Amino acid sequence: MGAIFREETLMKRSVLAISAFVFALHALDAGAQAWPKKPLRAIVPVGAGSSTDIVHRLVLEQVSAQLGQPVVVENRVGAGGTVGSAIVFKAEPDGYTILAHGSAHTIAPALYKTLPYDPSRDFVAVSPVGISPCVLVTSPARAWSTPAGLVAAAKARPDSLNFSSVGIGTATHLSAERFVSSAGIRATHVPFKGGAAAMVEVMTGRVDFFFGPVALVLPNVRDGKLRALAVNTTGRSAVLPDVPTLRETGYSDSEYPIWFGLFAPARTPSALVSRLNRETQQALQAPKVRDRLAALGVDPMVMTPDQFALHVKSEVALNAGLAQRAGLTAQ
Repeated sequence: MGAIFREETLMKRSVLAISAFVFALHALDAGAQAWPKKPLRAIVPVGAGSSTDIVHRLVLEQVSAQLGQPVVVENRVGAGGTVGSAIVFKAEPDGYTILAHGSAHTIAPALYKTLPYDPSRDFVAVSPVGISPCVLVTSPARAWSTPAGLVAAAKARPDSLNFSSVGIGTATHLSAERFVSSAGIRATHVPFKGGAAAMVEVMTGRVDFFFGPVALVLPNVRDGKLRALAVNTTGRSAVLPDVPTLRETGYSDSEYPIWFGLFAPARTPSALVSRLNRETQQALQAPKVRDRLAALGVDPMVMTPDQFALHVKSEVALNAGLAQRAGLTAQ
């Protein structure tokens, strides 16, 4: 009798535990369905009018329409995007404050010793919103018309070539560093304060090459003022279909596209993260969003939160290595 009683007790406890678990799942789901009850706050940690700002505003406008609540976008700039990121890091993990950032999120640990957060551990990767190649461009007056020609010139006259960027440790800088590492050449880095200046210096011939975001360089490529040698994505850009990838031209391990994505504070409930991911992916399918992003040279980047988190973690490691090879020391 005692054994039977104990068995019945264990069965009852198991049933109760399963019921509690199912109830908790329903509660989480119900909470996600009820959310949002008030406006969302999206922190863009870079300046208004930047690619990161423009892309996220396009997508979040559609997300707002789907949710039936405003998504208030705030530009909180400073220290390479870390000021705005820290605001989200400290926010309540309730789904109402999100970070709208990009590749620079994974570069910060290599540049700042006293970073108050860890990009992988202290944020939940919600959803990417797009990916855009950097285009290897040179002046049409240059003798080379392919990456191989540029590499041959660099090897024929070591340390004679230079490249521009929009600043030390930026994606345009590390794009070039990854390429020169893959190609086995050396080139001098010449940083500028903005993309326009970095691009113009190449157009005039004062700088040899530049890895520019496709949206920035596209008009001048089409006008013949810049020559596009390759893109640094795994596939060709939809707006530059005749321009090969670096891998196609023989340079493996040289991919370094710019991507954009949404993050939430750590400990944000998984049900809310999943909901935000679904809403974002749905927004990206809206024809007006898809067409406007395509015009900017931003291609789809579809990932689950878990896949996006792995991508972020791998890029943090990649950038640490690139920064070390470039001789960058965390400040």
